[in-house]
Amino acid sequence: GEQSSSAPTGRLRRTPPTTHPTMQDNQRNYHAGGAEALRLAAGEGGKKYGDDDHGIVRKRTEVENVVLEQEEAAGRVVGLLPAEDDDREALPDVDMFLPKQLQGALFVGHLVTDLDSVGGAIGAAELYGGTAVLASEINSETEFALEKWGVEKPRTVEEVLKENPDADICLVDHQQTSQMNPNINMDNVVGVIDHHALQSKTIITDKPIYIDIRPWGSMSTIIAHTFLTHRRRPPVKVAGMLLCAILSDTLNLQGPTTTQWDRVMVAVLAELCKVQDIQLLASQQFKAKSRELAHLSSVGLVNGDQKSFSFSVPGFTGEVGFAVVETTDDDIILDRLEELLPEMVACKKEKGYKCLFLAVVNIVKLRSKLLICGPAELSLAQEAFGGELLEGDTVMDLGGRVSRKKDYIPVITKVIKGGWTPPLKRGPSTVNLNLLGALEKDPNDPYGNFSRRGSIFQKANLRGSVRNLVHGSSKNDLVDLAEMASHAEEEDEALMI
Repeated sequence: GEQSSSAPTGRLRRTPPTTHPTMQDNQRNYHAGGAEALRLAAGEGGKKYGDDDHGIVRKRTEVENVVLEQEEAAGRVVGLLPAEDDDREALPDVDMFLPKQLQGALFVGHLVTDLDSVGGAIGAAELYGGTAVLASEINSETEFALEKWGVEKPRTVEEVLKENPDADICLVDHQQTSQMNPNINMDNVVGVIDHHALQSKTIITDKPIYIDIRPWGSMSTIIAHTFLTHRRRPPVKVAGMLLCAILSDTLNLQGPTTTQWDRVMVAVLAELCKVQDIQLLASQQFKAKSRELAHLSSVGLVNGDQKSFSFSVPGFTGEVGFAVVETTDDDIILDRLEELLPEMVACKKEKGYKCLFLAVVNIVKLRSKLLICGPAELSLAQEAFGGELLEGDTVMDLGGRVSRKKDYIPVITKVIKGGWTPPLKRGPSTVNLNLLGALEKDPNDPYGNFSRRGSIFQKANLRGSVRNLVHGSSKNDLVDLAEMASHAEEEDEALMI
């Protein structure tokens, strides 16, 4: 059941067994998680809401496009696996290829554990024959996944080690001592399964141990791939946990660490789990994650639940991005304006949007506020919503409007189709993308956040610069911001890129 070491295609070299009829039906019904995107298909790569001529069309998200692209490969892979109730094809000789030292081990992730640590531990325990345990308390996103797939919350490593102090340990999703639960005895570590770089404080052992480290976007991708290469079908609840973990660790396949392996595994797992709407699952998961807003980076907040909508009408051609964050306390978000607004500007440039909005929805009070990062956004928001402007015109009170699908996009669509045009003739930005810095995942961040490093916008004294731009300029907002940042750099005689 080996797979080529070149680009992943989903092909396994063995001759496929007879395909089960139900498997063919599932492939037709679920389309690797893209069934809903196909049902609502409109135009080239669009997804339509509403049946009449006034229905809203948005572009398919990255995760929707990926699963549809990988549908055929996912179907072939799933077709090679034994049926869920068929033990005859669980070949006994496969076991010899799995490391014996992991059998019966405790699989444990890092401190301040995240979904990849927990989902990967659950998958590894199923694959190798051991027990998944927690290094620390789970977060709201992990709680959602456990409930979604009906998986019992694992016990803590402390509890289990009290019963069996000499239990073998396999570290998952980490290999640094600074991220290990302090109750773990290094002498008992028999394996590491991870996707992070080997840096300072990497564990040192007195004996050879099993190591599986691959430069992929998620540790759970490694586990899913190992299931498949050994022709093992993971139970639906395990496949579901692995799927959610990969989506989490790759920012719904949009993060800079995402690889083709992650994309293929998401499609395969969605097919195994019979997911019809992969975007709905990703959105539900992000909403669960956003309950703990204090731990999300500005990159995560701006990109987590973001969708784009395409327009081609007289006076305006391009895409409008619209992100939503749901919270019980919108002040937590509004207090971070100084980091969110520049991130919105950077995201707008990178994705080529004509406008980008971020709506902060208070799900208790059922009210929302709109973050505005430039003069085009200000003009469009004023014409569409006309709400009270706050914080130097960078925040608009939207009152009781709380739904992107019903309250935001239909109004924006009506205004754009009604003849709205961006203010002034703003030329294309000439800012080098490198000036925006790079998205990186800090290996020392226990929450696994992506942050923007080396951005010219990170200069010390740019407070208020975005707010000044909202009132208009003869240039593109990014050009203005970059110039401000450049002047600040010159004053400090240091360019931090």
